[in-house]
Amino acid sequence: MATVASELVFSPQANHNFSRILSDLKRSNLSITNRLRSIREDADFVSEVAAAFSRPLIANERCGSWYIPPEAKAGSAYFKSTDGHTGQWRFSTRRLNLQLLSIIGECDGCIIVDSTRRGKRMPDALSKTIPIWCCVLNHALFPDTPAFHGLYTPPNAVSQSEHSQIESKIPEHVASLKALDINLDVLREQLRKPLRPIWVTQESQLMPTGEIFDDYHPIICCTSSRRVIGGEMSEGGYIQGAGDDTENWALGLTPPVFWRHADVLLSTPEPDLSELVRSLVSQQVVDVSTSSPKQVAPCIFVGSLPVATPSSPSICTITIYPKNTDPSSWVKSPLLMEVGLGKHKLASRNLRLALPNVSDFVRRYLQRTQAPSSSEGSETNSPEPKRILIACETGKDISVGVALALLCQNFDYEGHFNAHPQSSGHTKSDIRVKLSRIMTNFPEANPSRATLQSVNSFLMG
Repeated sequence: MATVASELVFSPQANHNFSRILSDLKRSNLSITNRLRSIREDADFVSEVAAAFSRPLIANERCGSWYIPPEAKAGSAYFKSTDGHTGQWRFSTRRLNLQLLSIIGECDGCIIVDSTRRGKRMPDALSKTIPIWCCVLNHALFPDTPAFHGLYTPPNAVSQSEHSQIESKIPEHVASLKALDINLDVLREQLRKPLRPIWVTQESQLMPTGEIFDDYHPIICCTSSRRVIGGEMSEGGYIQGAGDDTENWALGLTPPVFWRHADVLLSTPEPDLSELVRSLVSQQVVDVSTSSPKQVAPCIFVGSLPVATPSSPSICTITIYPKNTDPSSWVKSPLLMEVGLGKHKLASRNLRLALPNVSDFVRRYLQRTQAPSSSEGSETNSPEPKRILIACETGKDISVGVALALLCQNFDYEGHFNAHPQSSGHTKSDIRVKLSRIMTNFPEANPSRATLQSVNSFLMG
């Protein structure tokens, strides 16, 4: 008979049962109920931060929107943690987040909300990506004021060595921003002072303040979740960063649907919750305003499927469907092309082979509308301006890639139709400039890496 714990021997079956019990306990702790309760708890903290600083709340997507009720959300930002990872320290010329500057200027700053996984004090997006962004913009917008050019990082999350390494990359980031040839004078009109990040976590002492920051616009980086050092099972059901990795637990639930039905979701027993979530997701009505086409260039618009009947007979429409179809069947009329590329990554890869056909179709439309037709009543002989509408399943991926290809192929630097296009040999720099303009006009756009690779392959030949 064993007299001390070290002499205890468990049978293989007992070890198996013990492992299964631990797995079941962890799974139950990471339940949908615990996630939604944790989100609601963290959202209460975010509301306290908003009240303390009297600044608008900006969600760093995708995670940030879970912690802000829609009526309290002033906008969205797209700062990636991967851009701040150790050794990366990038300034994204694709995600410029310039849409924030008008809010920052009008409200003397903003609060950017995000969260992070268990064990981390704050996400890299808040501790490094946003500081890089602030520093680069300060260099570009206030070039004659060196006092505004300092890099600020949180010392409890970024070591002095890492800070110095990030700082050494700032000049090349400033050069990459200037290479986009953005009208910086327009941006300067939106800001009176430089940008400076400050950080707030649930460990911070919050005191209501209506303080006006005389020397800078504060960019308040709010980590919504409480830091958990050990396992979730020691936290009474609380989950740090509960709004992250939604594809693994949310069953299609989105922040707007959650906040619309928060009370009933939080009061529903766990065994019934999955069925309720699926029911709410299936019943949700698509917001018409979010599906309206977005203008990304002077005459190019992108949108999501399905496409409403064009309000003008002069609109050229290209719809991209998540199914494979024969290219010979794509052209339905001189003003309508229905392209079937398949789904997801397959569609992005197939885009390379489809772009020549799409480009030729659009070019014929542009040439017809450029020169008046001798035939009276011609459907394209209209005094209305040219308008090209491209729609895909999400309105943010394939359609944006097609828009980028058409913009590079058929329009000059000013956005005017180019009667003598460059068939190939575009440079990455040229493509990057056009992409930055699209992303500035439509910050929610999210072309995948595979989509952009297909566009680059088509344009660079």
